[in-house]
Amino acid sequence: MAFELPPLPYAQDALAPHISAETLEYHYGKHHKTYVDNLNKAVAGTDNENASLESIIMSAEGPLFNNAAQVWNHTFFWNCLTPNGGGQPTGAILDRINADFGSYDAFRAQLTEAGLTQFGSGWAWLVEDGGKLAIMKTPNADLPMKHGVKALLTIDVWEHAYYIDYRNARAKFIDVVLDSLVNWDFVAENLAA
Repeated sequence: MAFELPPLPYAQDALAPHISAETLEYHYGKHHKTYVDNLNKAVAGTDNENASLESIIMSAEGPLFNNAAQVWNHTFFWNCLTPNGGGQPTGAILDRINADFGSYDAFRAQLTEAGLTQFGSGWAWLVEDGGKLAIMKTPNADLPMKHGVKALLTIDVWEHAYYIDYRNARAKFIDVVLDSLVNWDFVAENLAA
């Protein structure tokens, strides 16, 4: 069973002006698609041909892991974004953020710091670890499930996520995601799962 590039949960221009259709054309249509294509080539005719994406991620290393994890990471990232999203959440997710970080502002500062200090390519994550919310960052294709923690939210800090729209201004991109794009309903669903 071949892996497929999942459809975006919104139109390719729906995140504009914050993330342009051109960025999504390259980030989703080329980068994400290439990970799917490379994963399919890597598993063809192997024991992993009919394996789930998650089981490949948990058992693989090297290029197979990188492509499988990047398929998962990007699919998750697209769902973390929504038109007219962002800002401070409400309800259970805000209660948990306040309990585990002290305030939304403290959470935001820690997540931003993780994104800014991830050297080179990688990801900044809000995770649930042992019943508590925490911030982590991972390089390259690495992801929380490989470390036994549950992903709730991510911000992609690979340059291809923001370079067309923000050039080298990673901090501005992180601010825009948090201010205008975070899909707090998706985060809340992950927390409840």
